[in-house]
Amino acid sequence: MILVIDALNRHRFGTILDDMYKLRARVFKDRMGWDVTVRNGREIDLFDDLDPAYLVALDDDYQVVGCNRMLQTTGPHMLADVFQDILCGEPPLRSATVWENTRFCIDTDRIKRKSNGRTVSYTACELMAGIAEYAYESGISDVISVVDPAMDRILKRSDNAPCDYIGQTVQMGKTKALAALSDITEERINRIRAFAGITGDIFVDEDTVADALATADDATTELTPDLRDYCDQQISSARTDSEKAAALALQRTLKTAFRTTSGCDA
Repeated sequence: MILVIDALNRHRFGTILDDMYKLRARVFKDRMGWDVTVRNGREIDLFDDLDPAYLVALDDDYQVVGCNRMLQTTGPHMLADVFQDILCGEPPLRSATVWENTRFCIDTDRIKRKSNGRTVSYTACELMAGIAEYAYESGISDVISVVDPAMDRILKRSDNAPCDYIGQTVQMGKTKALAALSDITEERINRIRAFAGITGDIFVDEDTVADALATADDATTELTPDLRDYCDQQISSARTDSEKAAALALQRTLKTAFRTTSGCDA
């Protein structure tokens, strides 16, 4: 399942984002040897400060098993400002309907350790379908993906071949990088889904994930009896989805404050 995290809801999913940054460090620094900055085991760059949209693949336990980052090309983006050698001196594409997809990666180790039938291939295809569907629903016409040759082969094998390439292939760390252009159409979405046997909605409701994270917090964090009773009362008396979401958000805020004052976040 795919969770979309953007500027509007990122405050709700700090733990998931943190795990995503750690996954990126393991993949792009340790495995691929790219020249990326890693601090405290997390790969975060200046483009993460520009309010991109993240599509995060989660397993049944709501653990991160894959991710990617999508950013508009009208402002700073990696192909224009980091991988400009790929462009061979040509100006970068800039359009409100052309977005850049980067930092696509899968946690192959975690998936292989699990025994729930999920495979690396299926997870990759689910994430690719998520990119195409998110783009299609957002009015994005084309997506540029900075990938290595291995990922380019995966795209082709998954019936998700790029419609074109931009610039040339350049050396990047232990591997090479190239810019693949994909047109966003219903046909592309259907091809990816058919190849992987994906059916139904692949996007998970953010409230469902937030509730699950809050429940997991209960195992390690307890409010005082008065605060716990108050939160339970607010949740149970909620009359609408928005009221329930607000009550759950209050509960999470109080738990965070309680952990901090108790020294649990030290």
